[in-house]
Amino acid sequence: MQSFLKKINLNTMEVLNVPALLRVDTGKKSNIEVRKAGRIPGVLYGNNNNVNFSVILSDVKKLIYTPDFKVAELSIDGTSTKAIVKELQFHPVTDQLLHIDFLRLVDGTPLKVEIPIRFKGTSPGVKSGGKLIQQMRRVKVKVTPENLVSELFADISTLELGDSVRVSDLEISEHIQLMTEGATPIGLVDVPRALKSAAAAEEADAAAAPAAAAAPAAE
Repeated sequence: MQSFLKKINLNTMEVLNVPALLRVDTGKKSNIEVRKAGRIPGVLYGNNNNVNFSVILSDVKKLIYTPDFKVAELSIDGTSTKAIVKELQFHPVTDQLLHIDFLRLVDGTPLKVEIPIRFKGTSPGVKSGGKLIQQMRRVKVKVTPENLVSELFADISTLELGDSVRVSDLEISEHIQLMTEGATPIGLVDVPRALKSAAAAEEADAAAAPAAAAAPAAE
């Protein structure tokens, strides 16, 4: 485990410490008792070793209520393991967090995750009055833990009015495999209605000009 921890690039990934208590009793009745005590039951999966635990909401809030991708350093009764959130279960009416599952990060073992998409650069189309619309917020990739990144970038510095940027335009390393079709659009420089109207008026004027010039002058 120690050699793996050294390979995680802490300069690019935000790692949050999450203290947890080991659970011996499991099942529906046990989960109810855990929640009554103000804690959230959970399971750490991976490496053929599932571990039951419980946490408090304040320690996982920054992991689940965020658009960012973060790694957790889950400390269960003194044993630390780097992991990512695998699944969340909420109450259908109150939206209370009922259960949380983590996936253990194992060096060299690929996993599928959804990474946030960010744009970089300034679009000429936006400077001309267009509006940048992000059509995809996250993209699914396959990657090993040592090559995890917190975000992926797409350069929009060449996008004119009406242009799109696609999954295939994302800047990724050779160690990351995209699981989404490359032709899928992730952003568009939309042409506002006012600009469309102005362009249509210009085209109409341009089309009318030759006809006006060819008409005989009134006597």
